[in-house]
Amino acid sequence: MNVQIRAKDLNLNAQTKAHIEAAIEAFKKFQLDITTVNVSATSEKKGVSIEFDIHIAHAQPVVINQSDDNLDAAIDLAIDRASKALRRLHTKVIEKQTSSVKDLETLDA
Repeated sequence: MNVQIRAKDLNLNAQTKAHIEAAIEAFKKFQLDITTVNVSATSEKKGVSIEFDIHIAHAQPVVINQSDDNLDAAIDLAIDRASKALRRLHTKVIEKQTSSVKDLETLDA
């Protein structure tokens, strides 16, 4: 998995980068084939904006944009939204693979 963390008009300290990388590692629990994660943090007129661009094999990319006054708050909200989107995608993939009640065979006793 390729990870790129970019900051435009901002300085990300080591603690913030470690927090983002730990969150990206936590995305592995959804067992999706994540190929690339691009994180972009930019300064705006009012606060900061963070974007998570998560590319998954055999699926559409998940793009999360979050703006807030505080950088840490924007990162945490974006991580929560990305986790929710990945969880929903994981559920969709798993439910697609399971069989329905109609497919079960009846047992004659």
